[in-house]
Formats: sequence, structure tokens, C-alpha cells
Amino acid sequence: MSLKEQIESLFDLPAGELNDDARSVFAQFKQELNAGRVRAAEKQDDQWHVNTWVKKGILLGFRLGTLVDYSIDKHFHFYDKHTYPLKEIIPEDGVRIVPGGSSIRDGCYVGRGVTCMPPMYINAGSYIDDGTMVDSHALVGSCAQIGKRVHLSAAAQIGGVLEPVGSMPVIIEDDVLVGGNCGIYEGTIVRERAVIGAGTILTGSTPLFDIINNQIIKRTDDQPLVVPEGAVVVPGARAISSGWGRDMGLSLYAPIIVKYRDEKTDKSIKLEDILR
Repeated sequence: MSLKEQIESLFDLPAGELNDDARSVFAQFKQELNAGRVRAAEKQDDQWHVNTWVKKGILLGFRLGTLVDYSIDKHFHFYDKHTYPLKEIIPEDGVRIVPGGSSIRDGCYVGRGVTCMPPMYINAGSYIDDGTMVDSHALVGSCAQIGKRVHLSAAAQIGGVLEPVGSMPVIIEDDVLVGGNCGIYEGTIVRERAVIGAGTILTGSTPLFDIINNQIIKRTDDQPLVVPEGAVVVPGARAISSGWGRDMGLSLYAPIIVKYRDEKTDKSIKLEDILR
């Protein structure tokens, strides 16, 4: 059987029936995750598709794992499943992990030229492509897919979406800038070269207001929230139009596309290249 078929078969077994053969299959699967040869989601014909079997493999690892002591000493206690220790990275991988408390969990891909500023965290199942910066206090959740030359600014929170296995994880495509204190969750897709302004929150239930094209972008039953290519998104608000909320002058949070990327935008974010 293929690796996919083996994972599918093992996922359906009760925990008590998972034996050494299952652990061997999972070890092979995790090796493929670490090498970036299997991914939780992939782009085909300009559309992203979930690899359900890969998510099942990641979940299988938790069922196979036993709790072990990873403590450094008596002052730094850590306990986790033995199937997901810290990822082993060597200088030849070309990844910068600046000292200061960052963690990268095993079972994820981290490309060449990636810079990790402390303290940041990358979870199992995620994919971080070449030249990306994961800045201080940034989180990359399980199964999130991050493209090339992305800048995840300080305290940016990129949700993962491991379960349900059929749900799209968060996707950040190439050359995207995610500003500080942003939150991108619930399978949102951010297309190439978009700029997400500091403090912007994007979720599956968040309508996105494009004031350039006079349209509202929403998630549908078969399509997640998609931020268009080159869009510049900032936090905004819209007034409540009826009832007590209107009487009190209240507003609801509303992310807004205020422009599309141009030479002025490119110039304003160019300085980040010096840090790579």
C-alpha cells in the first residue's frame, strides 16, 4: 500500500490495535512532513485543496505518542507526546533561529533562509517556505501553509485548523506582509503580495469590505474567506444601523481593503529585506 493508504487504514483502527508497524509508518510519514514532500494542503490550478489523509496522519501521531519528560532542568519543565519532540535543525538547513526561547515542533517543513525571531512558535504539520521571517511572539498553527518571502510580524497569530480533517487550514501565499498583532484564522486564504495591516483580524465569519471595487468578500459553503492578490487590508468599523446599537452609536469591527499594492506600498515595506 502507498503511504496514504496505510495512514488511512491506521487512522480507522482503535488505539489498542496500533502496534510497532503503525509506529514505523508514522515515522516514515513524519519524515515526509519534515522534508516538505507531503503537505496538509496544496495548490492545484490556482485552487487550494486539503489533503485529508495528511491531517489524519498528524492526528495519528498523537494517538501513538506517550507522554515523556522533555524538561531542561528543575526550573524548566516540559511534557509532551514522544512522537512530537522539537524539530532537529542543523546549520546546513540554512534556517536562522535567533536565541531567546523559540520552538519548532517536529513534523513541519521549514525552508532555507527562514528567520525565526524569539520567542516564536511553529506547530506540527505547518509548512514555512523559503525566505520567510517569523517575527517575535508570532505563532504558526498546526497545518498552516506559509509561502515564500512572507513576513509574519511581531505577535502575528496564524491559526492552523487541524480538525475537522476536511477543513481548509490557513493559507498565506508568497510575498505577503502580515502586520503586527494580526490574527488570521479559520481557513482564511491570503493571496500573493497582499498586505495585512497591523491589528487586522480575519476569520471565517468576518466579511471583508473592498472599498476599491465596491464589494463585500465573504466565506461561502464551498469557499473560505479569500483576501485578493495585492490587497492592502486595514482594521475598520461599520455603524450599527438599527435598534439600541444604533441609538448608542455603536459600531462593529470590519476589515477594509483600502487599496491594492503599488510602488508606494512596495517602497514602504522594502526595509524588511535588510533583515533576511
